[in-house]
Amino acid sequence: MRTLFTAGLTAVACIALSGHAAAEVKIISSVKNYAIVGKTGDDLLNQMDRKGPKHGFLTRAIAQTRYAVTWDIAWQSNGRDCRVQRVNANIDITYTYPRVVSRLSPAMGKKWNAFLRGVRKHEETHGAIAQRMVKTAEKSVAAVSIKRDPHCFAARAEVKRRVAAAYDKYEAQQRDFDAREHRDGGVVSRLVDRLVQ
Repeated sequence: MRTLFTAGLTAVACIALSGHAAAEVKIISSVKNYAIVGKTGDDLLNQMDRKGPKHGFLTRAIAQTRYAVTWDIAWQSNGRDCRVQRVNANIDITYTYPRVVSRLSPAMGKKWNAFLRGVRKHEETHGAIAQRMVKTAEKSVAAVSIKRDPHCFAARAEVKRRVAAAYDKYEAQQRDFDAREHRDGGVVSRLVDRLVQ
């Protein structure tokens, strides 16, 4: 079975002080494509194996979902206690897909379109899991309030702990999703089989 998809996730958490953060998750989504050529399903798979986004050190994926998260947090301290006053999380999701630039026969064009729909559905599920992760983390962070923490040191540590816990939980969901999709007879192998038939 070929390596077809990867969550390929880059999670970057930056904690910053700000007095004008909004309490919402901002989602920015973009799509990148890489060009492939071929006439048959095997041709196209070979091109994706050669040109797809890197997955690990030596392997490539056919499609990929990458994301970066930034946090903008406003703190409130009364000289004794510290709490999160406002929190704003931004998630920037980039999907990378193959694009056929050669002419395909009508039959191959239909197979390709069906294959790409399946690829997009898979990657968009990774994006949805990442968005749920950030929303869960933001809700948890917004509730941080620490007594006897005038300089907000403990509150900052608690925010980092809560963000890390949310990331761990949802990264496990990403891995479980890939395991289901990539198993023998799973969605990925069926997509490949239909493309090369």
